[in-house]
Amino acid sequence: MPTEFLPDVPPIESADPKSVRWLDDYRPQLRISEVGKLAAIGDGIAWVEGLPSAAMDEILRFGDGSEALVFHLGSKRIGAILLSQKEGLFAGLSAHLTGRRLDIGVGDGFLGRVVDPLGRPLDGAPAPMSIRRRRLEAASPPITARDFVERPLLSGNKMVDTMIPIGKGQRQLIIGDAGTGKSSLAVDTIIAQKNRNVLCVYVLISQKRSAVVATIETLRQAGVLDITCIVVAEATTTPGLKFLAPFAGCALAEEWMGAGRDVLVVYDDLTTHARAYRELSLLLRRPPGREAYPGDIFYLHSRLLERSTCLSARYGGGSMTALPIVETEQGEISAYIPTNLISITDGQIYLDPALYARGFLPAIDITRSVSRIGGKAQVPAIKAEAGRMKLDFLQFLELEVFTRFGSRLEASVEAKIKRGRLLREFLKQDRLAPLSPEQQMAWLVAYNEGFLDHLVGTALQSSLAELLRWALAGGPGLAAPREDWRDAVSGLLREKGHEPPA
Repeated sequence: MPTEFLPDVPPIESADPKSVRWLDDYRPQLRISEVGKLAAIGDGIAWVEGLPSAAMDEILRFGDGSEALVFHLGSKRIGAILLSQKEGLFAGLSAHLTGRRLDIGVGDGFLGRVVDPLGRPLDGAPAPMSIRRRRLEAASPPITARDFVERPLLSGNKMVDTMIPIGKGQRQLIIGDAGTGKSSLAVDTIIAQKNRNVLCVYVLISQKRSAVVATIETLRQAGVLDITCIVVAEATTTPGLKFLAPFAGCALAEEWMGAGRDVLVVYDDLTTHARAYRELSLLLRRPPGREAYPGDIFYLHSRLLERSTCLSARYGGGSMTALPIVETEQGEISAYIPTNLISITDGQIYLDPALYARGFLPAIDITRSVSRIGGKAQVPAIKAEAGRMKLDFLQFLELEVFTRFGSRLEASVEAKIKRGRLLREFLKQDRLAPLSPEQQMAWLVAYNEGFLDHLVGTALQSSLAELLRWALAGGPGLAAPREDWRDAVSGLLREKGHEPPA
């Protein structure tokens, strides 16, 4: 070979000792690696042969660079969920083990962003900056790391904050038929966290793109998009990504909880998530159970929701509050998935289609709604006022049944029914209008003292609106004695000409 084509490489003995040190440690030996073959592909599922050492939740890489997540171990084949699929993916390609588990970037770089379950941006901006990563599947905090749920998470909703209170670290289910306002209640709760030092994660599972865009725009206009991360698995995506979406949102929230911060995560909704898991299981030929769901459908949601908790001070004192949403059909709350979630969560908020049809919004049925945390995580001043109000409302709901028969009622019963109907008007609330604790206190005092009992219709709503604006601008404060609140509310209504007749 001519010398002009020889590379200009110094001899070994004259080279830098550091550059040849690896030769001293090199040991010739037989290296064995498993190489499988992609046997079949379809519907977001890849069937792989020839990888006997594969483990559950391990990532596989195919010859064209596509990746999949091991989800089913069979005697002859491995079933995997496609995570990324390139145009060159076809049956017969080689498959290799990576030894990696599925994880996602986490951190403040995801605030204000819209990402898919793998952390890839969907908002047209560069990928979020992250210096840490967390696995999507992780064990829930042990009981020794948990603390009691004692701090309130304010939703801004009159009925929720007064009669069905939510605490930081609680798992409160939102349940109801389609179109009854479940997502609206969740969005209002996120908006209520503005300036309250609470970060939010909104997981949208199998939603139409128009619904996703509308939700993002609503949060942007409300000024809370910068404290919210939105994880989206659209209706057109594969069932594998729909299955991973809530776990990705939970991993993002866990990072902030571990840093000692308070987080609110909304899963909208777990009905479509269960259906995606059922579709995956049937594609992977797992034996079906009740309603064709796999036998571990309960464990699927329990291991997700158990990760929401309130950590003790020793572990940072952070919290993750979960608001899972589940859809019912014709008000059947005893269906399979709803009953599973009711048994896992710490209470439920039931939205009744009959109330929605009558124009009572939000259509929360207080008789079927419950918070198992209760007043333990409620503002003390609001708790004291709400007790009287809730008793009046429950008595009214029982007495109202008798009015359907057209029978003559005693004067005391008629008075309670009239006051209950007034309370129903108090409890009506528009969308995207969450109330502060001071506003909640103002209307509760006005109702309990009977300051607005003489008003009806538009006059009542006008007086109530003025009262709420005054409370937001600057009332006595929640630490003030009740007498100060009573005098302040009475003085305001007297000034506006709304004081009750003598």
